[in-house]
Amino acid sequence: MLRHRISCLAATLALIAPMAQAQATETITVAGGCFWCVEADFEKVDGVIEAVSGFAGGDTANPTYEQVTGGGTGHYEVVEITYDPSKVQARQLYDLFFRSIDPTDAGGQFCDRGPSYRTAIFADAGDRAAAEAAKRAAEQALGREIVTPILGDAPFYPAGSYHQDYYKSSERLAVSSVGLFVPKSEAYKRYREGCGRDFRVRELWGTDAPFVN
Repeated sequence: MLRHRISCLAATLALIAPMAQAQATETITVAGGCFWCVEADFEKVDGVIEAVSGFAGGDTANPTYEQVTGGGTGHYEVVEITYDPSKVQARQLYDLFFRSIDPTDAGGQFCDRGPSYRTAIFADAGDRAAAEAAKRAAEQALGREIVTPILGDAPFYPAGSYHQDYYKSSERLAVSSVGLFVPKSEAYKRYREGCGRDFRVRELWGTDAPFVN
């Protein structure tokens, strides 16, 4: 009987442990232009468990990348960031977010123009105060108007597997008509540099830019 009770207890603890671990994580959703870049930036942050590229804020359920970038769905390119609140707080992540984008640009980000590339924070009631405080701090630091809106929580739709972990993928892509193939990671570096993201962030935020060398 004692052995049976111990076995039952062990089985119960084995079930509870993963549940407790799952409950210990929280998420925020931000739109900062190209989701490959936002994902690449935030997966470097200590305490961030995962960053997933996707879409939010529109009217179409389960939109495709082509639908969103083609316009008309109302979605933003976003990244859902899952983090451990014992290591990093939502306010800290929002502060990093503002300093990794151009929050003064209402028409897109860097070379990517149009509604799907606008910046935004999608915050539930619990995170709204932290998002608003981070926005005020960013506005104060820049001495300029911040146009990044803080919107209500919205359904998150992950993008297809092609777009996940793009910045570190070894999958090879054809990048020219002459048959040149490079890994996605290399194509990403070329895109990011060519789009001027880091140049503009450095110009705007200087040494406060957390992801720019």
